[in-house]
Amino acid sequence: MPAMSATRRAPRAGARISYRAIGVVRSPWSESAGTPIQPPAARGVRGKVILTLQLAPALADLAGFSHIILLYHCQRAAPPSLLVTPYLDDSPHGVLATRSPARPNPIGLSVLRLLAVAGTTLEVEDVDILDGTPVLDLKPFVPAFDVPDGEVRIGWLTGRVSAAARATADRRFAKDAS
Repeated sequence: MPAMSATRRAPRAGARISYRAIGVVRSPWSESAGTPIQPPAARGVRGKVILTLQLAPALADLAGFSHIILLYHCQRAAPPSLLVTPYLDDSPHGVLATRSPARPNPIGLSVLRLLAVAGTTLEVEDVDILDGTPVLDLKPFVPAFDVPDGEVRIGWLTGRVSAAARATADRRFAKDAS
């Protein structure tokens, strides 16, 4: 591993880092209850990613990709919890071993089918994201880069992944849940 430069240090744990939204998600999902918990449960659900006008040049050549990785801010997530009971299990797990939005940094990630790029609007499919969600970044999905080689272990999700294709959220991770 290369040595870290003395003049360019990594931020210390707990350091404040800020990002600006680069756009917004438009989807049919207005409340967490009933929203698909992962893209497999949202097959065929269409939405839009509307980016700021300044990003128009940044979208050059994106239309050649079939899928994108969307990173977004889960602004309606409950406060962080170190142990959570995820939708696909009845037992608590460490939040970092789950896809729960109630995380130390409520950043969501979805792989969406890219249908079209028109100006700064992306037409997408398999949308499992709440309407109005701020977009932080997006990247093209490239299987050779994004699918690991060799054995992949999925921990406590072993035997539960197929349930994600029909699972929807309840309000357990909603900011205003009682």
